[in-house]
Amino acid sequence: MRSDGSPSAPLGLKLAAAGGLLFLHLPVLLIFIYAFTTEEKSFVWPPPGLTTQWFAVTWNRPDVWEALSLSVRVAAISTAVALVLGTLCAAAVSRTRFFGRETISLLVILPIALPGIITGIALRSAFSLAEIPFSFWTIVLGHATFCVVVVYNNAVARFRRTSGSMIEASMDLGADGFQTFRYVVLPNIATALLAGGMLAFALSFDEVIVTTFTAGQQQTLPIWMLEELIRPRQRPVTNVVAMVVVLVTLLPILLAYYLTRDGDQIAGSGK
Repeated sequence: MRSDGSPSAPLGLKLAAAGGLLFLHLPVLLIFIYAFTTEEKSFVWPPPGLTTQWFAVTWNRPDVWEALSLSVRVAAISTAVALVLGTLCAAAVSRTRFFGRETISLLVILPIALPGIITGIALRSAFSLAEIPFSFWTIVLGHATFCVVVVYNNAVARFRRTSGSMIEASMDLGADGFQTFRYVVLPNIATALLAGGMLAFALSFDEVIVTTFTAGQQQTLPIWMLEELIRPRQRPVTNVVAMVVVLVTLLPILLAYYLTRDGDQIAGSGK
């Protein structure tokens, strides 16, 4: 028993949990180690030596910066589109009743449930039939299809935990729809939208499969990394970029977790 009275986990369960965590995160640790290796052409274990020179090499590679810039711009615009569409869908599904509501909810969630290759092929076929040339905007549209789902799931859960009486009270006091949204609804769903937006950004930033079918000749950072692994010029540079990506995407995921972990209470119920 613990000091707070809760039962302690069995030793076997603790060992199984530790083994699962090692299985998940040990490969990531290897990426970090190989970012400092002195070996340029291949991965050797243990590394023959350690150096920080590859960070300077990576900083001076223009192709890295071009791919990074494209990924950030695509993720930012895809997230903005997802915030608008996902919030509107969540509000409609959670606050109104109409014929086909559950079907629409299923259709909104479907893109993230389908294999990425199916979504990629479908988007590529649609763009080809519409004679839309592959460009920056086709990547954005492809990423927005699954980013909407992330925002929708966060927003609809928060809408359902927000008491409808707060909105009714606002309208009874003379507020119009926009004022009610600004002063009542938005403060209650803001953290859910922020968390959904950060998760959508991280998901878009790391996307490979859908991007492969919608990017044409452009290279986002994940596509650049894949090309570097297939035809390596300087292998440690790829590991340096991967390490930075892990650190950068970890921050919004952690922040999203802390913003939403206490959101299980119904806002406005008994307050």
